[in-house]
Amino acid sequence: MNFALFLLILLLLTGGVWALDAAWLGRRRRAQDRQPWWVEYSVSFFPVILIVFLLRSFLVEPFKIPSGSMIPTLLVGDFILVNKFAYGIRLPVANRKLIDIGNPQRGDVMVFRYPEEPSLDYIKRVVGVPGDQVEYRGKRLSVNGAPVPTRQIDDYLSRERMQFSRRYAETLDGSEHEILLEEDGLTALMPSRAFPFSDNCNYNTSGMACTVPPGHYFMMGDNRDNSSDSRVWGFVPDENIVGRAFFIWLNLNELGRFGSFR
Repeated sequence: MNFALFLLILLLLTGGVWALDAAWLGRRRRAQDRQPWWVEYSVSFFPVILIVFLLRSFLVEPFKIPSGSMIPTLLVGDFILVNKFAYGIRLPVANRKLIDIGNPQRGDVMVFRYPEEPSLDYIKRVVGVPGDQVEYRGKRLSVNGAPVPTRQIDDYLSRERMQFSRRYAETLDGSEHEILLEEDGLTALMPSRAFPFSDNCNYNTSGMACTVPPGHYFMMGDNRDNSSDSRVWGFVPDENIVGRAFFIWLNLNELGRFGSFR
């Protein structure tokens, strides 16, 4: 079950018991009588569940990074915080936008519901916004016909795989972040099946090019040769957006990773 839905059900149940006790059960109970256990627990937990629900739905939500697709920006085991209002106030569970505050920008690290399985949350970097022409050929990214500035820096050593990867500093809309490229990695990624607006894309042996449709975003992992992203399964619709990731608050394997990231 979706955790947000589970939390909403708990909130409604405990809130219903709290309201029932305040309006009727409490008045019928004698002063010396104790509350039934189910009333006592509901009344005690309702304020806590309400606060958690409001914080998680409208302010920030914690996530744990499960894969290496965003290395070196985010490592497996990173616990991060996601800003839930950066891209607008959304109705909990239904995820419908109520108040438009802002839209994803190129370079943002965004959490979203996986288009092919909305019960799963994914995290990638926004490289294309509605109307953009995104090309990825020969392991080089271009947006609207302009190559994205990239410069090679020191190689990255994966402690898990004990393997070096070429590391680059890439700049999207003035914001610099790091990416990894493997010399023997695949030049082109092919979609496993047709996806919505797949006609907006063309693929060949050197790579791919896509025009991002209205209300959609093109996402890529920073670990370019080890990321299943929009190159494979297509665009992310606006209604799948969860929020903008902005802070690492814990990694049990590397305690020094506390802090913000780009």
